[in-house]
Amino acid sequence: MPLTLPALDNRRYEQLRQAALDRVPVHSPEWTNFNESDPGVTLVDLFAFMTETLIYRANLIPERNRLKFLNLLGAPLQPGASAVGFVSINNANGPLHTITLNNDLEVRAGQVPFRTDMGLDVLPIEIQVFYKSIILNPAQNVRDYYRQLYLSYLGGQTVDTASPQLYETVPFPTPAPGSGTTAESATTAGVNLGDAVGSAIWIALLLRAGDRPYDDHQRELARRAIANRTLNLGVLPILPDARGRHLDPLGGSSSRGGSQLRFELPDLPANGELPANPSERIPRYKAVPKLAASDVLAEPGIVQLRLPSAPELGLWTNLDPLEAGVGEFPPALDDTALSDRLITWLRVSAPSSVQARLLWVGGNATMVHQRARVANEVLPDGTGEPDQVVILSQMPVVPGSVQLRVTPLNAASEVWDPIADLYMAGPEVLVPDPRLPPGTPPPPSGPTHVYLLDPESGQLRFGDGTHGARPPAGATLRATYDRGLGAQGNVPAGAVNQGSALPPGLTVNNPVRTWGGVEPESVAQGEKQITRVLQHQDRLVTAADFETISYRAPGIEVGRVDVLAAYNPEVGSSLPGDAPGSVTLMVVPRYDPDHPNTPTPDRLFLDALCAYLDARRLVTTEVFIRGPHYRPIWVSIGIEVAPRTSVAQASDAVKAALERFLSPLPVPGTVLPLDAPALFLPETPMNTAKGWPLRKPVLKLEIAAVANRVDGVLLVNDVTLIDDGRVTRDQVPMYGLDLPYLAGIVVGIGAPPPPDNIPGFGNPSGPVRPGTTFVPVPVVPEECR
Repeated sequence: MPLTLPALDNRRYEQLRQAALDRVPVHSPEWTNFNESDPGVTLVDLFAFMTETLIYRANLIPERNRLKFLNLLGAPLQPGASAVGFVSINNANGPLHTITLNNDLEVRAGQVPFRTDMGLDVLPIEIQVFYKSIILNPAQNVRDYYRQLYLSYLGGQTVDTASPQLYETVPFPTPAPGSGTTAESATTAGVNLGDAVGSAIWIALLLRAGDRPYDDHQRELARRAIANRTLNLGVLPILPDARGRHLDPLGGSSSRGGSQLRFELPDLPANGELPANPSERIPRYKAVPKLAASDVLAEPGIVQLRLPSAPELGLWTNLDPLEAGVGEFPPALDDTALSDRLITWLRVSAPSSVQARLLWVGGNATMVHQRARVANEVLPDGTGEPDQVVILSQMPVVPGSVQLRVTPLNAASEVWDPIADLYMAGPEVLVPDPRLPPGTPPPPSGPTHVYLLDPESGQLRFGDGTHGARPPAGATLRATYDRGLGAQGNVPAGAVNQGSALPPGLTVNNPVRTWGGVEPESVAQGEKQITRVLQHQDRLVTAADFETISYRAPGIEVGRVDVLAAYNPEVGSSLPGDAPGSVTLMVVPRYDPDHPNTPTPDRLFLDALCAYLDARRLVTTEVFIRGPHYRPIWVSIGIEVAPRTSVAQASDAVKAALERFLSPLPVPGTVLPLDAPALFLPETPMNTAKGWPLRKPVLKLEIAAVANRVDGVLLVNDVTLIDDGRVTRDQVPMYGLDLPYLAGIVVGIGAPPPPDNIPGFGNPSGPVRPGTTFVPVPVVPEECR
């Protein structure tokens, strides 16, 4: 039977007070006045209150013992994770010169503090991003009009072999009506560079709205202010990655690909004028020197661009009115208020072989981590005893942020360093090894002045003298560290808007929401893992170990893990058991706001899980971490409803039942393997209610059975099941890491409706006619924006 924690005493204030007054006639019969104003009653009230306080503190003892037992068993609680994000620092009203800011600058979202990761040059310009969006299916008269207008750019080609590619200049991200320009207000799910005209986005460097007049002199002043300075561009890619991660047998991980964006400025002639010959009036661009700490197509990051001298930050001076925006020229701006402020364009593109999807791009940007700084906290003095333990007052602690300074009596202070294991620390006093000949120097030892940090509890543990030094008796201990607030750091776009340390005229804003903040593991959750921790010892050996440890990966919410032993997903004909030494994990996130029906792990999710598992796997084990491959299916079903039953309600209930039946995640409320009881038994499936099983085909008869069990459904007449090849089948097989995705469903009364009535089921668009060439041409909108 389960062991429940006993309450040492459950009495409350009223019970204690009444019990004391009930004893009065026994011990003091002469006391008969029990009114509130009686001094004796006042004393009884005081002692009842104090006793209740003592009882409350006594009842905390079992809870503290539970946490202590967890630490003694070597099963510490998983620490939380701090949120990260982008901020853009703008010089909208300050002086017209570049202001350089250092890193570790504090900005706030209300009471939630963040600190910048990187310093930056805040350029005194405005930065807006645009792309050329193709106009699909324009009216024939519009197409003919622009064909005649731009006939000279078609090179004299015939109507059959040349056509203007009509586009409009669209802000990126596209804001919803009445909203700001943050990515959260975007009406589209980012931009695929391959779908934009020219496979590029365009960054406009503009004069600030207050820098009037918008003339050549003002533009020259702005060019001088930003010349030879660094432009920090924040890039937030869209991160679904079905290819996953791969842990090689000899260590290390790879993402199976990745590329970098290209950044280019106009390559102007000496006088800024294009040649007079029409065939030579082709714009040329030159690369801008860049520095990026990571591949910004694989993870959010900052690209630092070194801008050239002022004369190179211009535009062509002799453009014909019809040339603006045509072909490879920068997009045409319909808003004259923006075009008057234009300084130059920056083109961002990617190789044609790379699928680059971007959610947000912005200038004057840097990344921030949520953390609250605690400076020079005074800790208990050193005792000189072995294994001394001190506890920081604020927790959880951000790992790697602790700076501990120990000041012995009458001696200079010194900084002590963190260590992963005190057993690796060296002795406080070097002792000769008696096994070595006399005169032989002692072997090198590990660091001595070290401490072991438990981030979740804020506990600092020192050595015993043999492994790690002891803080001297009477030594002063001071610590500076950062504290994380977990999920409180996940704030919406625009929430980070305070920066007391910013110079006058500078403002801060987060254009996209912050992400990654996770609460630390609770004591109750940690207790459930004691048996498993004792079983797997934090090592990946059995399939159950892989599953259990994956669910505990900090910083991510894992909704499902399938462990396929001896399976290599990169071998097409491979089945589980065919690849000894290989293990494949098929993981599904618990929440995916971008794809709620097909939750897919992005690169950040896979990287976090990969880093957590890499330190715990056997060296010779090859681990593949993958997301599922979703195969769309369409369903048309005909039903008969029971008398006095709402047809609309019954149809919706059938749709909901089939979505639950085909869901890749467990039904809400299902006990996950992380919470299921663990036993020291031979390996067995830890949980069968994970969602749709791998390699299980979708059967037409099963769909009919699920629909027939819905309340109000009297009979299922027939079911039409269509696979991803748009072929009607009795069953749709699933292979490898395939999972079904209900792309569309329609419920009718009587016979199943025709497939064309299924939402999302339609003929794919036909291919472009071969041999056709296009010339991008801007379209002037019918009304001003």
